[in-house]
Amino acid sequence: MKRFFLALLFPLTVAAEPATVIKAVELKKDPATDAATVAQLAENTAVDALERKGGWTRVKAGGAEGWVRMLALRYAGDGTAKPGDSGASQLFNVARTGSSGTQVTTGVRGLDADQLANAQPNQAEMKKLRSFAATKDAATGFAAQGKLEAKSVEYAKP
Repeated sequence: MKRFFLALLFPLTVAAEPATVIKAVELKKDPATDAATVAQLAENTAVDALERKGGWTRVKAGGAEGWVRMLALRYAGDGTAKPGDSGASQLFNVARTGSSGTQVTTGVRGLDADQLANAQPNQAEMKKLRSFAATKDAATGFAAQGKLEAKSVEYAKP
């Protein structure tokens, strides 16, 4: 009983998950696009996925370690059979995810009905948006510089 309790006090080690880089990517020092680049990883480079943070995964490739976008990785559990597999686990995985690959979910938070019903325009942002508009003279000058011509196009009938 004491051994079991002591085992709970120590953190469990997390095994690295084998993966492959699906396209050439930069290995970043931190999980951010503007972080320093540690190394370049070529397409199909074998890596060990160590940790996930947001849309990033910390990986180890050879002697280099850093962060890559999680969608740039294909995990070894991508539906390929392992020695001794009966195929039943793949069948359950297809039923669970709709594919035989690893389930990955990304998305954005939506707005609820109250937020939509009580939405108010942000006048400062509208002013900022209007500041991006080109004047007619600027647009005409740009078109002339690019040797563009005006064309009249009829709308398609429904």
